[in-house]
Amino acid sequence: MELPATGKLDQYSFNQIIYPRLGEKNPRILLGPRHGVDAAVIDLGNQVLVVAEDPTFGMPALLPYFGWSIVHIAASDVAVLGVKPEYLTICLLLPPGSSPSLLEEIWEQIHQECVKLGISIVGGHTGVYPGIGYPLNGGCTVFGFGRKEQLTPASGARVGDCLIMTKGLAIEAAAILAIQAAEELEKAFGREFVSHLKDYFWKMTVVEDALLAAPYAHAMHDATEGGFLNGVYEMAEASGIGVTVFEKDLLCDPEIAKLCQHFNIDPLISISEGTLLIAAPSGKAEELIKKLQDNGIPAAAVGEFTDSRRVLRRATGSEEPLRPVEVDPFWEAYFKTITKEEEG
Repeated sequence: MELPATGKLDQYSFNQIIYPRLGEKNPRILLGPRHGVDAAVIDLGNQVLVVAEDPTFGMPALLPYFGWSIVHIAASDVAVLGVKPEYLTICLLLPPGSSPSLLEEIWEQIHQECVKLGISIVGGHTGVYPGIGYPLNGGCTVFGFGRKEQLTPASGARVGDCLIMTKGLAIEAAAILAIQAAEELEKAFGREFVSHLKDYFWKMTVVEDALLAAPYAHAMHDATEGGFLNGVYEMAEASGIGVTVFEKDLLCDPEIAKLCQHFNIDPLISISEGTLLIAAPSGKAEELIKKLQDNGIPAAAVGEFTDSRRVLRRATGSEEPLRPVEVDPFWEAYFKTITKEEEG
């Protein structure tokens, strides 16, 4: 067994190393660590506590977006359970030599996004430490409170539910590569192309999507590591049912498709924070899609949950089995752009 070269642990490593060692068992844990589950749920009696944690690293090209992403990535993991994010703690680590203005810039973004989302910062740890090359969110934890009946875990999909996606494929991959490899892409496709894709960074959140969809949904999940297909597989696996995805109905910006082709990565399995996957009763799907669209969020019905196989039906009519994505192709492309930048 080998650990992935980059990115989150694969399912096998998680199941072999992490899952058997989870400390003391506690009956109040309604939803604990599972592969493909991004938040925990703890029973408090008359309500539940939803908790999610995420790291974020501030590579130089991404620093203008760093504070924003810290808040939205963790808050999204709470929102996909149908619960409003309310409180936040953060471990923010800076490399030696960092200026007060850098800390102020990052913290101002964190503060402003928390204000916009109605989140209070209640604690954490901030300091300067050797061995860190770039600003690092060692862990941002977001908390929210709700009721059991409003929860929409990835495991809640039901046979007959409609699979709905928001925004499109490979959102995070496209936005980050457009920022990191802007010069290369401008030479290939022009400045307007790069500017358009950079703007997708601000769509790397599902807080609004999820809170709008929650009253309609049985289950929700965001398409992070492994992209859209991995997220769909994780929902079906967690729910113990099948799913059919229709390639012809998938949302994908043509310019994102062009970028993915340039970097030789598959948009179906490339990281896509900002793409919300929803399992909703088929009778409510049309109303939900309209509600999302009326709020400026592209959405479409792209599949159905079944009692049997998990398949992708290609636009050609052929079918392929859905399997967990072992390695997200984004990472290789991303680190190649960094290597080129350092060599240049």
